[in-house]
Amino acid sequence: MNTYKIAVIEGDGIGKEVVPAAIEVLDTVAKLDGSFQFEWTYFPWGCDYYLEHGEMMPEDGIETLKQYDQIFLGAVGMPNIVPDHISLWGLLIKIRRGLKQSINVRPAKLLAGLESPLKNPQNFDITVVRENSEGEYSDSGGRIHNGADEIAIQNAIFTRKGTERAMRYAFELAKNSNKHVTSATKSNGLTYSMPFWDEVFEEVKKDYPDIDTAVNHIDALAAFFVMKPQAFDIIVASNLFGDILTDLGGAIMGSIGIAPAANLNIEREYPSMFEPVHGSAPDIAGLGIANPIGQIWTGKMMLDFLGHHEAGARILNAIEKTLASGIKTGDLGGTATLAEVKNSIIGNL
Repeated sequence: MNTYKIAVIEGDGIGKEVVPAAIEVLDTVAKLDGSFQFEWTYFPWGCDYYLEHGEMMPEDGIETLKQYDQIFLGAVGMPNIVPDHISLWGLLIKIRRGLKQSINVRPAKLLAGLESPLKNPQNFDITVVRENSEGEYSDSGGRIHNGADEIAIQNAIFTRKGTERAMRYAFELAKNSNKHVTSATKSNGLTYSMPFWDEVFEEVKKDYPDIDTAVNHIDALAAFFVMKPQAFDIIVASNLFGDILTDLGGAIMGSIGIAPAANLNIEREYPSMFEPVHGSAPDIAGLGIANPIGQIWTGKMMLDFLGHHEAGARILNAIEKTLASGIKTGDLGGTATLAEVKNSIIGNL
């Protein structure tokens, strides 16, 4: 039996509630499968840790995490107490960069039993592959002068290596999907980075002649997510464009609270990190009403990455059965508690 050592960071707000719920589900499916089990190690890093220690995680945190197979993260942020740039760059982005998690993958799928806010969603099933290590979120730039002469400069850095890596990962995913890749660009407005992005895409697609492709400007693509989401399969996007598209993907599913994500070290040299898209939602933290589906679906993505696709499929099926039976939290228009949703999913497993 395989034993996977998982580093658990519940983080802040509802992360402390949804992570334990997801772990119960993952332990249940592991027992039912019988070929693997989890060994969970908890780390109290996050904003509470920052308030006590002056840092979001200890200096040797990255070295500590390297000892684990994967990382299971809840939520990061306490914006009224710790500024976002401190909480994100001190933990989430620090882990992504330190462990070379260069690819971010986020699905958006019309789940059975869930009503999309779109009038005619037509069973869309989209996966966005987001370049996760550079682009518009590169830590390059600065501020000079004060007052009316103040200047802020933010440099977007695109490397051939990083761009091509994201695109090749998207094409590889498309082989086992509907064999279609869409590139998100804005080469009619960004005169250097996006023409470069387009050129690399044209080069990479030559190695995948069986995969159909399309190129859409990001503004039109955002509109198409609303108008015809069923037209898309795999989308590859830069760091910023992918971030925006995937939040929109959560919205057209019915709630950002159900959207999962994976930060992947595709070389498997270091652990990958799995986290839901939703934030820490401090306004409902501790009330027992948070939606655990995003975190549970994130666990399904971790199972897929570990090669346990059947167990992952069982989790997604159990989620859909729960939703179809009308057991939903308030963000989905229901009245169920977190515990009721979790227990229903476990029962369906």
